[in-house]
Amino acid sequence: MTGRLIVVAGLPGVGKTTVSREITDRLDGRLIRTDVVRKDRFPDPQYTAEERAAVYDELFARGRREAADGGVAVLDGTFRKRADRDRAAAVAAEIGVPLDIVAVECDDAVVERRIREREGDESDADVEIYRQFRDRYEPIERTHATIDNSGDLASTRRQVAEALAAIQDRSSDTTD
Repeated sequence: MTGRLIVVAGLPGVGKTTVSREITDRLDGRLIRTDVVRKDRFPDPQYTAEERAAVYDELFARGRREAADGGVAVLDGTFRKRADRDRAAAVAAEIGVPLDIVAVECDDAVVERRIREREGDESDADVEIYRQFRDRYEPIERTHATIDNSGDLASTRRQVAEALAAIQDRSSDTTD
């Protein structure tokens, strides 16, 4: 069995975890979230640059182990910097597995409403953090699928199914 690394990227509150869980369920993968890794490593997170680096180091270490062992590692984080996505590509290349990037987007008003209504989630991001990240998010320049999570769950699930089918088609084109 060949492993796979899937990066689910996007701004805080756009629904990355909803999309990540759907992908994880469909591919029988392992979900690895920056929010959970952060709370594992830092019970009282301060969100410093050093802390962020340690979180991504651990995210990639866990993803590397899962994919190298033949599993599907679904990495859920903002991946707002091009360097983070480049690092994911380097990890996938080092262990010889495919990398797929799924960008999650959502209308601003929907995101802000969902963030305000969110309860019991590991994410500490509020509307102000969303706005700051939106202004600093580096465009994804690699091949990727895009999921618009502005609608209902059925629409998101349908888009995930279509994106995974397209990813599978691309994978079979490169192995033929």
